[in-house]
Amino acid sequence: MSAPQVGAGIGIANLPNQRHKIVAKRGANFTLMVCGESGLGKTTFINTLFTTTIKPPKNHKRRFNKSTEKTVEIEIIRAELEEKQFGVKLSVIDTPGFGDYTNNRDSWMPIIDFIDDQHESYMRQEQQPKRQELIDMRVHCCLYFIRPTGHTLKPLDIEIMKRLGTRVNLIPVIAKADTITPTDLHRFKKRILEVIAAQDIRCYSFTLESDDEATTRRNMSIMSAMPFSIIGSTEDVLTADGRTTKGRQYSWGVAEVENEDHCDFKKLRQLLIRTHMLDLISSTEESHYENYRNAQMETRKIGEPKVKTVTNPKWKEEEESLRKRFTEQVRLEENRFRSWEQQLIAERDRLNKDLEGEHSHIKALEAELEALQAGLSPRRK
Repeated sequence: MSAPQVGAGIGIANLPNQRHKIVAKRGANFTLMVCGESGLGKTTFINTLFTTTIKPPKNHKRRFNKSTEKTVEIEIIRAELEEKQFGVKLSVIDTPGFGDYTNNRDSWMPIIDFIDDQHESYMRQEQQPKRQELIDMRVHCCLYFIRPTGHTLKPLDIEIMKRLGTRVNLIPVIAKADTITPTDLHRFKKRILEVIAAQDIRCYSFTLESDDEATTRRNMSIMSAMPFSIIGSTEDVLTADGRTTKGRQYSWGVAEVENEDHCDFKKLRQLLIRTHMLDLISSTEESHYENYRNAQMETRKIGEPKVKTVTNPKWKEEEESLRKRFTEQVRLEENRFRSWEQQLIAERDRLNKDLEGEHSHIKALEAELEALQAGLSPRRK
């Protein structure tokens, strides 16, 4: 019998390689939600982030066609991406219509309901006897686009960010960073962070410390850029030094998408894809989904359907409209019946008056007849 090789081990160290092969063969699912007002470049950012046309640009001529429909839609775009023989099934959730109206009360409810419904759907699938192919549409990350006003967060931003932060990995993003000066942008970021801290809004965070000093520095650099300022563009432009890059051409120069001196797009892409995509997926599974599952299991029995505690604002408006229409219809019908009643009463009074007149006339005729009969009686004798 040959002696075992010293230091060769029994092969446990190969387990990461085995795991890598399994993951590489299976691929990954990643669901990204973009939320914010219209006109902040969400579609352009998504196409720039994945360097392909995930979602076609909107026709801006039709932007106001549905301005009368006060509803927040949920739009799902699916795509399959592959790089170095590793595939990712990407789902992008867009929320057109959010924040586009004068009265935006409860406009966040369809978004919150969608996130909760995905947790609910996954939880119900886990309770089934067969669980081989689970449909997982749980939102792993939500990018909330903030309009670059240079002031602070609006009340609508605060309300929805509070609700999103407890349900999903929330990452605030300042859109169109090329429309604000660097000084104002730095001041704007500081004010946003102050509001986030004061309002106790939960944003996505990750462990900064690592065994590798370079990784620690990179993590600190990424976290220090939050909220991320971004520039989105799918067009190639020529810089002053002759380079061709993605950016926007202005009379004063070029705003480069991947230039860290111009915006934080590169850091955000690194966070979402290159360094922390797995952490976004695992934190959704271990934190947000578990919180939802625990809350539901404490108040519901296994298999019991979820009780809807909130309603869609669109349904509320439709219900209110139907109620007003019904009330108006009832009022009109009551007025019509009241008018008929008055006409019937008037007709009854007229007929009664005519009847009394006829009775009086008959009595007069009877009296006259009696008088005639009385006058004729002596002559017969």
